[in-house]
Amino acid sequence: MRKIVFAFLASMAGLWAQAQETVKDSVSKELSEVVISASKFPEKKLNIAQRIDVISSKYISRVNAQNTGDLLINTGNVFVQKSQQGGSSPVIRGFEASRVLLVVDGVRLNNLIYRAGHLQNAITVDQNMLSSMEVLYGPASTIYGSDALGGVVHFRTKAPVLATNDKKTVLKGSGFARYSSANNEKTIHTDINLGWKKFAWLQSYTYSDFGDMKMGKNYPDDYPTFGRRDSFMTRINGIDSVVKNPDPQVQKFSGYKQWDLLQKLLFKQSDKVSHALNVQYSNTNNVPRYDRLQDKRNGTLRYAEWYYGPQERLLTSYEVSIGKTGWFDNINLNVNYQAIEESRYTRDYRRYDRLDGRVENVQVAGFVLDTRKIWGGNELTLGADGQFNTLKSTASRVNINTGASTKLDTRYPNGDNTQLNAGLFAQHVFKFKNKKFVLNDGLRVQTIRLRSTIADNSFFNLPFTEINQNNTTVTGNIGLVYLPVAGSKLSVNAASGFRAPNVDDLAKIFESATSPAIRQLVVPNPDIKPERTYNIDLGLSQNFGKNIRIEVSTFYTWFRNALVKAPFRLNGQDSVMYNGVLSQVLANTNANKAYLYGFSAGFYATVAKYLTFSSQINFTRGRFETDDTKNSSVYEKQSNGSYALVSKKVSSKPLDHIPPVFGKTSISYQRDKVMAELFALYNGWKKLDQYNADGEDNAQYATAEGMPGWVAFNLRTSYYFKAVTLQFSIENIFDRNYRNFASGFSAPGRNFIVAARVEF
Repeated sequence: MRKIVFAFLASMAGLWAQAQETVKDSVSKELSEVVISASKFPEKKLNIAQRIDVISSKYISRVNAQNTGDLLINTGNVFVQKSQQGGSSPVIRGFEASRVLLVVDGVRLNNLIYRAGHLQNAITVDQNMLSSMEVLYGPASTIYGSDALGGVVHFRTKAPVLATNDKKTVLKGSGFARYSSANNEKTIHTDINLGWKKFAWLQSYTYSDFGDMKMGKNYPDDYPTFGRRDSFMTRINGIDSVVKNPDPQVQKFSGYKQWDLLQKLLFKQSDKVSHALNVQYSNTNNVPRYDRLQDKRNGTLRYAEWYYGPQERLLTSYEVSIGKTGWFDNINLNVNYQAIEESRYTRDYRRYDRLDGRVENVQVAGFVLDTRKIWGGNELTLGADGQFNTLKSTASRVNINTGASTKLDTRYPNGDNTQLNAGLFAQHVFKFKNKKFVLNDGLRVQTIRLRSTIADNSFFNLPFTEINQNNTTVTGNIGLVYLPVAGSKLSVNAASGFRAPNVDDLAKIFESATSPAIRQLVVPNPDIKPERTYNIDLGLSQNFGKNIRIEVSTFYTWFRNALVKAPFRLNGQDSVMYNGVLSQVLANTNANKAYLYGFSAGFYATVAKYLTFSSQINFTRGRFETDDTKNSSVYEKQSNGSYALVSKKVSSKPLDHIPPVFGKTSISYQRDKVMAELFALYNGWKKLDQYNADGEDNAQYATAEGMPGWVAFNLRTSYYFKAVTLQFSIENIFDRNYRNFASGFSAPGRNFIVAARVEF
């Protein structure tokens, strides 16, 4: 594969060299896009060495996606895992969940309980109110600190609009209604903006009702029953009963409801000073954990109930922006507060005495200070940021017949849990006088302090009741952009990243299942270290005339101290009884070495006056060296409090979270009021020998050989007249039955979508 990648890049370099004379007068609109996430202030994309994709509000409306996860899938450049309909976990360059940083309006969403498995937090951002979404590929710790190992997904919501020119007021707004047949989805949205010369108000509401998702009927040839929902659990006369599903394509108990609110206030004090208040609220009803509802024990469905409680996210921020003052050209200060509640509830088959509920309440207070100075060819961004996280973890076991409640072990330590992040950074851009070279460089100093205490240690009798970690690190980046002629860009970028262990990494206790026959219990390990990455990537963007453009990027990442689950001992035992089942003990440990590499390539062409063609493909591989023996590694507690390895054998295993080859090919027509796009989304095979058996690849939800490859053809159309846009789409035209890798939830079958949008 490395030879193939090298040959592909060499051929692209040859094409680039031959094409110089044909593109001298060409200007790439894509390269001229303005991005903000790379340096905190507006900068042209062609001056940034790091790869960045920009998803505009126009494209977001055109895609008409169910949530931000589906929106990312439709780009063809970001892989997304799903454990249930109410979930979407982005994967960037083989990194997922807590190793990908989510940011909204400059405020980081990742908190002290973001797990390394699969997350659904991305869907709490309403894509219907985004002005843009920027995806940064590769480490971005210089600007954003911990967690940005694989990259950053930065959501930017719409801003209030002031009245301009001779208008005393401006009134504008939009709304839409959408229906999808595969899940009987009903979504309505409205937003309104009222602005004067110095004050503007923006309000938005979105409500969605998603029914049970229906999967495709055309199964892979070798797996005619893959993913079928033949039966489900329900209560009949108060007794848990397994009943036959009248339609095996319907993924019973996958529906949920969600509502999102946004309000912004803008006050323009003067030409140099403005103030903004930003309030966002997202909530759901109970969200069934669909993949777990398929789990079996002793030949029958294991769970009578498994659902996430309402996922509530509140963000409030105040931001002041100041123009030229003193030495600085711009100063932005953001002070913010977040309140998040997450919970999970499980009940085994006919265990009416055990509805287990675990609730996590997280509060985060933070600030972000960004300043910019421009002189000569230099643009310097200096900044500081900090966050203080607190967590209260509670749990109870309820008898659903009597209502009696008893104590239960919590998911996280039941005492005090705090995490403090603080950092200083500098990001610099230097544009050479010849206008052919642009230098990017930056440096960050970050400190993270964590404290977690166990108030009640009676459940597991752990050998410790307090965890303390203080981690300080320095990260940086340096890159060079070469712009030989208009429409051409070559870039090389080197960057380091880090992720400090959070409470989820250090102190979580939870049950994991890699197969119906193996139950595993993950326990705390207080001695793990921060993860670090060292990355280099090369990029090429080249116009051929005015109608053709190619983009190629390739990367290699050295991953050190990678956290992986490995066999462990709890109080001298490698297996313990948990919930009545003998479970193997695992814990997060730092693997010695890991590496990832891959490439992405895109081709874009205007093939006729109103017809365009595009295609993207992405490839990633990753492995780690781990300590292994024939029967698994064994760790024991030492007198000094550390854990020592009893025996070891170094071997290489696949990293988890590594997607198969995936991409998108599209041909679209747009003329005047009409738009039509026919496109295919596709994934290659993920063979079972490329799965990580102890990680989060979920082989139990694949076939005996792994996850089959697939191609899904789709059509979307729209017609615009006056202030109304009518949209009609068909997803999965051939009703293919498929799942994304690591997902326990099948994609929609043939899905008809209709929507009407209005603007005023």
